[in-house]
Amino acid sequence: MLDSSNRIKDFTDLIVWRKAHELVIRIYKLVRSFPRYEQHGLADQMRRAAVSVTSNIAEGFGRQGTREKVQFYYLAVGSLTELRNQILVAKDVYNSDARWELERIVEVEKILSGLIKATKARI
Repeated sequence: MLDSSNRIKDFTDLIVWRKAHELVIRIYKLVRSFPRYEQHGLADQMRRAAVSVTSNIAEGFGRQGTREKVQFYYLAVGSLTELRNQILVAKDVYNSDARWELERIVEVEKILSGLIKATKARI
């Protein structure tokens, strides 16, 4: 949805949202391999944390006030941290190979940190 001047017009134009969205898809695929009894436990928490990242980025983008935007971007950081913890648990309990997901979390955190910094500069 970038316009002719390459202005970001929608949250889906944000690179950080796109990267986090890829992470959501990978998390959904990863937790499919968990035991059936875990689908309403750790797997469910991982899905919710991953979706929370993209949801908070989207909601922050949609807010008018700069302080509100930053607040939602920080919530996304918190959800990323929660997801990282859950992936580490899954890795140890189910021997899940989640290297890609852990690397993507670091990447999203860095991009999100830059977005927070740039947004705060407007205050």
